[in-house]
Amino acid sequence: MRFIPRELQSQVSDAAKHFPALVLTGPRRAGKTVLLRRLFPKADYFLLEDPDIIARLRSDPQGFLDDLDTPVILDEIQNVPEVLGYIRSRIDRQPRRKGQWLLTGSQEAPLMQGVTESMTGRAAVLQLLPLSARESPKVSILRGGYPEVLARPGGSRLWFSSFLQTYLERDVRAVTAVKDLSTFRRFLGLLASRHGQVLNRTDLAAPLGVSVPTITQWLSILETTAQILIVPPYFENLGKRLTKSPKIYFLDSGLACHLLNIDSTSDLAKSPFRGSLFEGFVASEIVKSQVNQGQRRQLYYFRDEQGLEVDFLVPGVSGSVSFVECKATRTISPAMAQPMQRLAEAWRLTRSTPAEVTGFLVHELPQAGLQTRAVVPGIQALDWLTFVKQL
Repeated sequence: MRFIPRELQSQVSDAAKHFPALVLTGPRRAGKTVLLRRLFPKADYFLLEDPDIIARLRSDPQGFLDDLDTPVILDEIQNVPEVLGYIRSRIDRQPRRKGQWLLTGSQEAPLMQGVTESMTGRAAVLQLLPLSARESPKVSILRGGYPEVLARPGGSRLWFSSFLQTYLERDVRAVTAVKDLSTFRRFLGLLASRHGQVLNRTDLAAPLGVSVPTITQWLSILETTAQILIVPPYFENLGKRLTKSPKIYFLDSGLACHLLNIDSTSDLAKSPFRGSLFEGFVASEIVKSQVNQGQRRQLYYFRDEQGLEVDFLVPGVSGSVSFVECKATRTISPAMAQPMQRLAEAWRLTRSTPAEVTGFLVHELPQAGLQTRAVVPGIQALDWLTFVKQL
């Protein structure tokens, strides 16, 4: 499979020059191992899912690490998190040696707990998400951004089925003791049908016959393993009563399509989920752009009890903000920008100093020769690809 350059690789290379250790997190099969082996071809490599390697590490961690030649890539370090303390002691003996310990992990929360306890100040932590549309022109709503799917799109259905089975058997069981994996699999399908909606745990629990705390735990698993994107509401007081529950999206739109049995472009065009899938695709691209540039995730939505709603709000520097409204259509009109205009007016009124407010009406790619421009002051109408490229 041809290597696709990743936007994050400059951040990875720079981090390896300044820290003794690098921790690269992200969902399984996003390309973490490929990226590290490409950037550090001379580094030794060990996959910490091999039972023999895990047994050696647990029985004699000192001996195993003593036998290593650094730099070394330790893949899926969350399977043996206790080794982080031994790595720390080796770093402390030679703190000036940079880029020696290259670690990956697919379960962010447990891994980060170990990193916080053992590697503070010693390791740079970065996250690699599936490919963005800026990284590959093959990325789409239907196929998502997993490299192996884009390399062989004809086998995407089998790939996603295998991915889910592996995910259930490895990551879900590793994070917590889920007794009924078949119910958890049904939960994934049900959650996909709520893609882009405000989270309602009771609404998810009732059809599955499980408790609300169980739904909360299962959502935590999906967030821990970087499968979902939780977009919180913007809370700042704008003189309105605001919705306070987050919106939920699958991080990869291809996986969401698979769970919804959407297998072709014609299926997608006819699907009642087309609008929410498009919205989630745009959200994922915004987050990927932030993460790939080493920035903190900042993505919100706005909804008040009077019905004013804007899909996304992205804070900028010095109090600036961008509003984003997503429309799964090639035909746009100025009326579609009215919610952003109303929110922009409220935003400016609550600021003691002038703040830059920009708006983006993001729509589907137009057909050749078809002009789609909404003449709205302060708001740009852009097809999604143009929008993604200027992030």
